[in-house]
Amino acid sequence: MIALKASAIAQIVGGELKGADVIVTSAPVFDSNQATPGSLFLALKGEKSDGHEFIKDAFARGAVLALVTNASEENCIVVKDVIVALNKLASHLRGQLKELKVIALTGSQGKTTTKDLLQHILESVGKTVAPVGNFNNELGTPITLLQCDETTKFCILEMGARHVGDIAQLCEMARPNIGMVLRVGSAHIGEFGSAEAVAKTKSEMISSLAPEAIAILGDYDSYTPKMKSLHTGRVITFGETTSSEVRATDIEIREGRPHFDLVTPAGRAAVGLRIVGIHQVANALAAAAAATAVGASIDQIAGALSTAEVHSKWRMEIQEIGNLVLINDSYNSSPESAEAALRTLALFAQERGGQSWAFLGKMHELGASSEASHADIGTLASELGIDHLVCIASAEYASKLAANSATAIHLFEKKEDALHLVEEMKSGDVVIIKASRAEHFEDLAHGIEEKIRALIGVETEEGGR
Repeated sequence: MIALKASAIAQIVGGELKGADVIVTSAPVFDSNQATPGSLFLALKGEKSDGHEFIKDAFARGAVLALVTNASEENCIVVKDVIVALNKLASHLRGQLKELKVIALTGSQGKTTTKDLLQHILESVGKTVAPVGNFNNELGTPITLLQCDETTKFCILEMGARHVGDIAQLCEMARPNIGMVLRVGSAHIGEFGSAEAVAKTKSEMISSLAPEAIAILGDYDSYTPKMKSLHTGRVITFGETTSSEVRATDIEIREGRPHFDLVTPAGRAAVGLRIVGIHQVANALAAAAAATAVGASIDQIAGALSTAEVHSKWRMEIQEIGNLVLINDSYNSSPESAEAALRTLALFAQERGGQSWAFLGKMHELGASSEASHADIGTLASELGIDHLVCIASAEYASKLAANSATAIHLFEKKEDALHLVEEMKSGDVVIIKASRAEHFEDLAHGIEEKIRALIGVETEEGGR
């Protein structure tokens, strides 16, 4: 963060300074445990806790100033709304960093993986700031931007939306040089009402761009390519067809991982991804398009994509335990990502020669299409030849399966009730775990891992049995 006096911050955010005119040198935090010397603590009031109660703890860990709605004994700036004030501060910093390239991305699927891949590419070009995990809302986006200083060359911002206007508001604050829409899918249809409404919300990324900015659009649905009409400046498309400016050709899957030739206006280069799933090609192409837009060479891009490993939790995390493969993709789920997970599972099982096990939980926020969407995924599992479909508190996955389907159906109401299926697994089998975030299927993944290790006598990572 750019060093700023407390008095200057108070003027920027329209607040009242109480206490010493200290200098803030580190980016804001809202968790007192993450406070560092020189940092700004955000005293947020939530449903379950009040950040004002943790001000002293934040200062004990090095914070020098707090942004508050109730005055504190510690150095603080009193404002009406902490998040509004935070966004004002981030907007000010954005205006000061004239040379900073801000790359903002949104989409129904692939945002975090694309962000991770792009960060890996750009770090080889210059100092890059990016959010941890999916820190992508009115709190996470300004905090990420405020981590930048005069030495930062690139800032990647992942932008999600819960309401119409959310992305436009974030773009007004961040003023992206590059705005990306990956794809429009079924995620959040329950909240927005239709795919058209989701598309309109995502399109705020493009309609908010300045004419000199660059728009990057995926070619993976019918809505995103049409957003080209919303921007008067340069547009770069990515996809797997010859009409895309950045594209993949000669795609192969080896041990579940995509290999392809990357084609850009600069030429052609081979890419071998280390991450799993055919759907990762789209994420890699999106990252390649953004890197191309900021001037990275095709060799830099291809080389970085071929060495990148995504570290965000519970996204296609692969563990080989004995002779079984466990794929933890429990972070979230939607019809599109569930389809990608099942196709990945089928490929892995074919290569290893064992049976495939899909442990699936509910996909949330699908609205009126929920039952049909779950049934479609169950039907797809059967068509792909998935051997075992394990439905946990989500029997609708199996509601339309044909009576003669070769896929074995297992129905459970509780995650722990499904753990005994591990006893039926054999060498070469592949297991995938997939559900929406609210289902906490990371607990199921952990339970299955422990059960497998106990049955085959493999030590846990902690060294026990």
